[in-house]
Amino acid sequence: MRKFVTLLLALSLFVFVFAATAELVILHTSDLHGNIFPINYATNKPSDVGLGKIATLVKQIRNEYKNILIVDTGDLIQGTPLEYYHSKIDNKPIDPMILVMNKLGYSAWALGNHEFNYGLGVLNKAISEAQFPALSANIVKKGTDEPVFKPYHVVIIDGIKVGILGLVTKFIPNWEEPNNIKGLDFLDPVEVAKKYVDILKNKEKVDVLIVAYHGGLERDPKTGEPTEELTGENQAYQLLQEVPGIDVLLLGHQHRNIAVKINGVPVSMPSKWGKYLGKVTLKLENDSGKWKIVDSSVEEISVKGIEPDKEVLMLAKDYEDKVQKWLDQPIGVAKGDFWISDPLFARLEDNPLIEFVNKVQMYYSGAKISSTALFNNDIKGWKEGPVTLRDIYGVYIYPNTLKVLRVKGKDIKDALEKSADYFVYENYKADVNKSWVEPKPRHYNYDMWEGISYKIVLNRPSGDRIIDLMFNGKPIDMDAEYEIVLNNYRAGGGGGYSMFKGKPVVREVMMEVSELMADYILEHKTIEATVDHNWEAVVQYEYEVEKGDNLWSISKLLGVSVDDLVKWNNIENPDLIWPGMKLVYYKNYIDTLPPIKEVVGF
Repeated sequence: MRKFVTLLLALSLFVFVFAATAELVILHTSDLHGNIFPINYATNKPSDVGLGKIATLVKQIRNEYKNILIVDTGDLIQGTPLEYYHSKIDNKPIDPMILVMNKLGYSAWALGNHEFNYGLGVLNKAISEAQFPALSANIVKKGTDEPVFKPYHVVIIDGIKVGILGLVTKFIPNWEEPNNIKGLDFLDPVEVAKKYVDILKNKEKVDVLIVAYHGGLERDPKTGEPTEELTGENQAYQLLQEVPGIDVLLLGHQHRNIAVKINGVPVSMPSKWGKYLGKVTLKLENDSGKWKIVDSSVEEISVKGIEPDKEVLMLAKDYEDKVQKWLDQPIGVAKGDFWISDPLFARLEDNPLIEFVNKVQMYYSGAKISSTALFNNDIKGWKEGPVTLRDIYGVYIYPNTLKVLRVKGKDIKDALEKSADYFVYENYKADVNKSWVEPKPRHYNYDMWEGISYKIVLNRPSGDRIIDLMFNGKPIDMDAEYEIVLNNYRAGGGGGYSMFKGKPVVREVMMEVSELMADYILEHKTIEATVDHNWEAVVQYEYEVEKGDNLWSISKLLGVSVDDLVKWNNIENPDLIWPGMKLVYYKNYIDTLPPIKEVVGF
């Protein structure tokens, strides 16, 4: 009888060990961009963002589940004045983002492209302060395949062996200042993943393999059709198609809100700035000593309405207090408004804010032609009166520096045509081309220029919209060379502006544009809002010449100059026009709208 009981107990233990089940929850943040506090630094108003709110969700989930990992997929230590101040003004304390993430118990951090914006010194310091590894398998020492950072990390949680592989978009050299990535090569993440997935599965023998990739989903998960231009900047879909063995794919970079399963693999991307927390739940069974995933789910949890964790906010309070005081320092006075009341209208004709940024770029670079962008639809600028650092950092939100390139006239024309594709014109209404806002808004890729003059004809086909392209009062010569100043992202071909990639760099301005703007205001004390109306979006119309018309009477009727009518219609002899002849002319789009702009539906 005793032997029978012993055997029964042994069999029960065998069944328990080899038929056990477990649940593993992977929490996912990405593109936090320096956000801890639930605040918009430009307006100083509350905002549903930040690690403070994420921390509340993490604590709630820890109370519900036993086995939890937290993984971040990059763009962590850049993006807010909080991180700018820490990196550029006072880098001695521990990085505030790392401080909070240590408190929350992160398991790993896959490096993003913006990690390099402040240089390797700042990045390496942040990595040394983290109580979790910074991962990136495809960043290697130049000319070798030796990883500079830890390629993967293995965690054992409740007997489950989990491997986390870090990857980043290979496009970093297209955007980053060369000095910030000196000595580094960025290999193709798909090819590198093949190597390390094999190692993790067959050598490390992990039960669960997580790929944490700072890159996006380039194809529709249902149809496999491209969701963007397939440049190689984002390769998540390709990873899943070509690298078998991935159990969970955590993404970033695109700032999209994605919770989907592709070929049975949970894929998460939790938007940006801590607006969402990704949650992947895996159910596992122990089969003959090996854990296997039997079910999975993925979701994105919004922080909207969530109270921030007071303990986390107190942890970073000293940092925040210094930044707030610094941001509110007046540095000059504005005469007139540098204000964006409607972002679409601001991209349809010249405005004081964009003209000012371009003037600053031209002033410090010495170039006579400049371009910049209104980076997102939340940027407002500042009104007449004192101008603070908060105002400036609310306008120029990226740590870009400047490059002066030598390009041909055709390159300028091609760049303008690319920007003009930002618009669609339907039913007499201008709007934003959906391909520019899906899968994520890319307003920062629409450039506005100073130093040249041009018109964007909204109701002409994309690729053939730029007219009256002039420099110093003369048509730009497509074969002639010109010096233009751009931010380092655009100068490297970023945003699909391939016409600039590889062009000769005449000189560089290594100070960030936001700093240049501050220096300009400090130097000039007072800045005046000016608009030279060098560019505008227009609509093309047609006029049929009637009996008794001449160019002078037609110009008066249409409200355009005789010279413009001659130029637009290639008229050799202004006296030779005839009834039935059709003349094209152009009108400023905004001027053609009803008096109350709101009725247009923008």
